[in-house]
Amino acid sequence: MNDADILNELIITAKAKFEQSLTPADLENAKAQFLGKSGRITEFMKGMAQLSVEVKKSRGAAVNLAKQAIEAALNERRQALANAELEKQLKAEALDVTLPGRLYPLGGLHPVSLTLERIEAIFGSMGFDIAQGPEIETDWFNFTALNTPEDHPARSMHDTFYVEGGTKNSPNLLRTHTSPMQIRYAVQHVKQHRTLIDAGGRMPEIRVIAPGRTYRVDSDATHSPMFHQCEGLWIGENVSFKDLKFVFTDFCRTFFESNDLVLRFRPSFFPFTEPSAEIDIQFQSGPLSGRWLEVAGSGQVHPNVVRNMGLDPEKYIGFAFGMGPDRLTMLRYGVNDLRLFFDGDIRFLSQFQS
Repeated sequence: MNDADILNELIITAKAKFEQSLTPADLENAKAQFLGKSGRITEFMKGMAQLSVEVKKSRGAAVNLAKQAIEAALNERRQALANAELEKQLKAEALDVTLPGRLYPLGGLHPVSLTLERIEAIFGSMGFDIAQGPEIETDWFNFTALNTPEDHPARSMHDTFYVEGGTKNSPNLLRTHTSPMQIRYAVQHVKQHRTLIDAGGRMPEIRVIAPGRTYRVDSDATHSPMFHQCEGLWIGENVSFKDLKFVFTDFCRTFFESNDLVLRFRPSFFPFTEPSAEIDIQFQSGPLSGRWLEVAGSGQVHPNVVRNMGLDPEKYIGFAFGMGPDRLTMLRYGVNDLRLFFDGDIRFLSQFQS
C-alpha cells in the first residue's frame, strides 16, 4: 500500500472516529489519536528522516494535505457538537410564544375611597373647597377651639387616643373628627383676608369640606377604631339653616342617585353648633324602604367657634355638618358590617371594581 492510500485511509478512519464522538471530551480524545504527539500522523512522519530529499518533499506535502483534511473534519465535528448543545439549550429554555398571555387583574379603589371621591365631586360642584390636614392634632384644634373645653362632658364621648408630644395644656392626640380642619381652614382664610375684613369689606365666604381618617377607641359591626369622616362648613354674612337643608338634601339625592328619599332634621346637641340637628334619611323604595337612617350631624355654627376663627359672630354666621363616609358606603352598597371594609379580603373588595 503506497503513502497516498495509507493517508486516505487515515483520513477516512479519523472522520469516522470524529463522527462517533458524542461529547467534546470524546472528540478531544479522538483528536489525540490522529494529531497528538504520539498520534498516527506524527508516527507516519517519523520515518521521513532517512528518505531522500525528493521523496521527503512529496511525502511531506501529502502528509500536510492529510493533516489539513483531518483538522477540517475535526473542526466540522466540533461545530456540529456546539450547534447540538446550543439547540438543546434553546429547547430547554424555549418560550412558547403561541400560548395566551397571563392576564393579571387590575387593581381598583377601595369602596370607601370611591365614596370619598363621590362626596368631593358633589360638593366641589357646589363650590366647596377640599381641605386636608394632620391626623395627629393638638387639643386646641380638636376640642377647645370647637367650644369643647377641658371640663366639657362631651369630651368623654370621643374615646380619644392620646400620643406622645405636645404640652400639658395642649397634648397631642389622634384626631377624633375632621372638624379641626374647619378651624384651621377658617383661620387661614381669615388671615388671608384680614385687611379686607378690618376695612369693613365683604369677606369671601368660607365654603369647605374636610374628608379624612379619624380615630376613636371603638370597635363593633358599625364602628371601627379607625374610620372616616367628612365635615363641612359654610360661613358668610347671610347663611342660614335653610341653606343647610337645601345643600344636604341636594347632596343626599345626588349621592344616592334618587329623588325618592326624604330627609328630616331631628333636634340634637353638639357643643360646636347651636341649634343642632341629627340628619336622618328615609328611602321610599328598595330594601331599606320606610326606615329612618341617621347619616349626619349638623347645626348652625356656635358663636364661640366663629369667634375662635377670628370672626365677629354678630356679623358672620353659617352652618356645619359632619357625616361618616363609611356609613354612606354601607348604605350605598348594602353592606351591614363595617369591619368588612378593613379586613383586606380581596374576594369582598373586588365586588366593587367596575
